[in-house]
Amino acid sequence: TKQITIMKHLLRTLFLSLFTFTAFATVHQVNSGMFYYTPHALTINVGDTVVWINDGGTHDVNGNINSITGNSFDNPESFDSPSTSTVGATIYTHVFNIEGTYNYDCSVGNHALQGMVGTIIVNSGLGSVVDVIVNSENHNTLETAVIQADLAGTLSGDGPFTVFAPTDAAFNALPDGVLDQVLADNDVLTAILLHHVHSGNALSTDLSDGMEVPTLNDDILTVSIDGEVVMIDMATVTVADIIASNGVVHVIDMVLLPATEDQTVMSIIANSPAHTILEEAVLAAELDGTLSGDGPFTVFAPSDDAFDGLPAGALDLILTNTEQLTDLLLNHVHSGNVLSTDLSDGMMVPTLNETELTVSIDGMTVMIDLATVTQADLTASNGVVHVIDKVLLPDFGQEDTTVYSIIKASPIHTTLEVAIDAAGLGETLSGDGPFTVFAPTDDAFDALPAGALDGLLADIPLLTEILKHHVHSGNVLSTDLSDGMEVPTLNDDVLVVSIDAGSVMIDMSTVIQPDIVANNGVVHVINAVLVADDEPTTINTFLNEKDVEYLYTINLLGELVDRDSKEKILVDIYSNGTSIKRYNLRK
Repeated sequence: TKQITIMKHLLRTLFLSLFTFTAFATVHQVNSGMFYYTPHALTINVGDTVVWINDGGTHDVNGNINSITGNSFDNPESFDSPSTSTVGATIYTHVFNIEGTYNYDCSVGNHALQGMVGTIIVNSGLGSVVDVIVNSENHNTLETAVIQADLAGTLSGDGPFTVFAPTDAAFNALPDGVLDQVLADNDVLTAILLHHVHSGNALSTDLSDGMEVPTLNDDILTVSIDGEVVMIDMATVTVADIIASNGVVHVIDMVLLPATEDQTVMSIIANSPAHTILEEAVLAAELDGTLSGDGPFTVFAPSDDAFDGLPAGALDLILTNTEQLTDLLLNHVHSGNVLSTDLSDGMMVPTLNETELTVSIDGMTVMIDLATVTQADLTASNGVVHVIDKVLLPDFGQEDTTVYSIIKASPIHTTLEVAIDAAGLGETLSGDGPFTVFAPTDDAFDALPAGALDGLLADIPLLTEILKHHVHSGNVLSTDLSDGMEVPTLNDDVLVVSIDAGSVMIDMSTVIQPDIVANNGVVHVINAVLVADDEPTTINTFLNEKDVEYLYTINLLGELVDRDSKEKILVDIYSNGTSIKRYNLRK
């Protein structure tokens, strides 16, 4: 249905935001004179202050024992004050933090009998859950949505209601255009809003791990608690227990998705604006019929951003090679219904292309291989979809797949393939190994100085040395790498690993796709050609042989240094304007 279609557009994780709801306390004055309190009846809110001022005579404020009956006033809390006869003096000041009705009198002489009595009614001071939303600086979108869906009257009623309130940041994080579509269809909007409301008063102290909270659209929300972190489905509660007169509001950092049972995993993908590339790929591989079938299927669905994160050109190859495309897509599908609550740390999930995906759970972060689950449990009639932020490359641990065949099959490694063939290393890299290949992309070779690539292809010994500088004799996965680690290469050199906040560098190159596994090793895609330091087998020497004059060497601060300096990173400057960064670790 149209309602379900737009509902399932909501597929993004969001950032935390703070909720601001300010109630301003008020100070009230009661004047006290001969046998009167004015006003004698006062209605205030919790947190308000009352100040009694003496207009003349001797008076006190007694909210403890009724001076006429001798019985307790039974106020929500008792209070009394000393008496004073100073005109204009403050007899007593009290902050009322407990709602209820308070009676009091003046216990001096027979003042109470003379009518010097008073009543204060203390209200909660809070409006309805709608008032809480309206008065929040961070819930303008939710306010607009509630009013447009004509739910303000309902949510201002007796209740009680528990509202899980997404912030403006949560709505802003939705894919482009989705919010406008939702606001343009009141049926869809109403269903989404009611999915955030529980008919009952559920404080944070009432929530428990694994608890299911029914919503007004006949769905349920699942509570997850890990230490101090409370999650409602995939949303985190950032502020809890904002008490209203008709319920409670909890602020959350994500828009909650209604669960539906009349759509397939394929229709979830097709209706998602964040999965246009995945939809295109599924259609190209003619798997849409399969994913619309009985199932059940669990689909780990890479977003468009995940596909965009692939190396340049890789997506074109994926879409034009049906066999590889099918293999890739089936690597994201499990034959069975696996909800997030079924996942456990270290669990292996078999896929339809006969590989296995590894589940890693750290607190509330769930990873499938190297991808993070950004939206879980989009349920369908034939399974469930989990949104992930990376494309899961198949484990190419098949008998006929080598590191060399991976390079040959890659559309972004055509230059590397030509270089390997020219150097006669194809047979070597198809052998038993194991080999770890740091594979520069075509863009990396294109970044070499003009003419350098042609010269290298014409100088096979030099080309061979440079290629061997990209190969380690051993199987080194990304999980085996550590900061500062030295990886020996086939040309008797070493590569230095640098790891900073998830970014992995091999010498001066960045790993842009790790762990493409073969039966004889592993390939890591990198974005620069690795240059050895050992003279004479360097591109620097090659440049000199081509009448390009070396000028000078600087460090990263721009300071002139000796070419053989022990500085870690050096930049050589040449007469044609070329600059080459390099490591010099062993001089």
